[in-house]
Amino acid sequence: MRRKIEQRLIEWKDKKNRYPLLLYGARQVGKTYILTEFGEKYFENTVYINIETNRAVADYFNDDISPERLIRFLEATVNEVITPEKTLIIFDEIQSCERALTSLKYFCELAPEYHVAAAGSLLGVAIHREHYSFPVGKVESLTLFPLDFEEFLWAVNEEALSKEIKAAYDTITPLPEALHQKAIEYYRYYLIVGGMPACVKMFTETSKLILVPNTQNEIASNYVADMAKYASAADTVKIRACYNSIPAQLAKENKKFQYKVVQRGGSASIFGEAIEWLSLAGVVLKCQKLDHAMNPIAVYADLSNFKLYMCDVGLLVMSAGVPQQTILTGEANLFMGSVTENYVAQALTANGHKLFYWTSDYSAELDFVIQKGQDIIGIEVKKGTNVHSKSLSIFIQKYNPAYSIRLSEKNFGKADNLLSIPLYAAYCI
Repeated sequence: MRRKIEQRLIEWKDKKNRYPLLLYGARQVGKTYILTEFGEKYFENTVYINIETNRAVADYFNDDISPERLIRFLEATVNEVITPEKTLIIFDEIQSCERALTSLKYFCELAPEYHVAAAGSLLGVAIHREHYSFPVGKVESLTLFPLDFEEFLWAVNEEALSKEIKAAYDTITPLPEALHQKAIEYYRYYLIVGGMPACVKMFTETSKLILVPNTQNEIASNYVADMAKYASAADTVKIRACYNSIPAQLAKENKKFQYKVVQRGGSASIFGEAIEWLSLAGVVLKCQKLDHAMNPIAVYADLSNFKLYMCDVGLLVMSAGVPQQTILTGEANLFMGSVTENYVAQALTANGHKLFYWTSDYSAELDFVIQKGQDIIGIEVKKGTNVHSKSLSIFIQKYNPAYSIRLSEKNFGKADNLLSIPLYAAYCI
């Protein structure tokens, strides 16, 4: 599958002062696939080592981790010559070996001519929990997310449609109605399928939406297995309870995460670390409340109030048990507002935006606020074509932003400084 991160990998490959690469991302978002495919396309050969399953290699890191010694051992292990500038070395599941992570520092300092890329599904969790000797300033980091809607369109051979959407966004020009309805239809498919590569592959190969939840269930089961593997038994129970509560949290009128929904008498002291685990693992997206929507917005975040979204909208739809026909027909359903918000949160995160929302003395609530350069942009999310709401108006009156965005199923349009953007074009923001 074609992924946008490939261009970032090419830029890393061609840098003169190149550092080893660390690729973050939740389990099963395609990290191993993208690195091995990148190696096949842009290098003469690729040396792939899964440190979690290859214990002989992991044990070798316990001794001298100088690059020269490691290169000789790796060549003997895979029976391939490792050539500077021509070989890609991949260390997969690097979080399972602290010394392997530390070795990246020495590749940076003593052997920068080698292309070394490392990936780990629970890298953030392992580094935080084990207090690894992280090679600060000696690695370049990238994060891979599930496929966004544009990548989904590429996967279903609708690249031409994605280009039309981007062109319409750049000029805020309505799409022809036939194209608009076609994009809405694919957007609804995406809400069901989500962006997990295995789910997208299932859909593209079979064209059957009904088969996708089976694959999503497997992914969710793997997440639960990770919780048990990388956390204590007591923490695992808390982590799982927090994760399983997300659909119920988002079903509330006030979607702010409430510990009492997880467990009666729940509190931050009980479940705070569990939520941090989920965030570090990349399986949830945290959206922080803003006290003031002013530049720079990050300093006005209320750290005690937040919403949690799932990393993939398809997993949310499956977990919540939303009927597929409800999504396909666009029928009225209260929970669809939460599904739509999760989709937008996913799109904004994939584009590098930190997630914030804004409230005004609890009389108004704006779904998302982002910062682009000096501009503070309010984003209102509506699940259908009914866009009546007072929250965005209150936000505009209070902060007078250069422009604001309303996402809905309506076509592109502009009125004064309010941009009407179709939900399917959220990946353009």
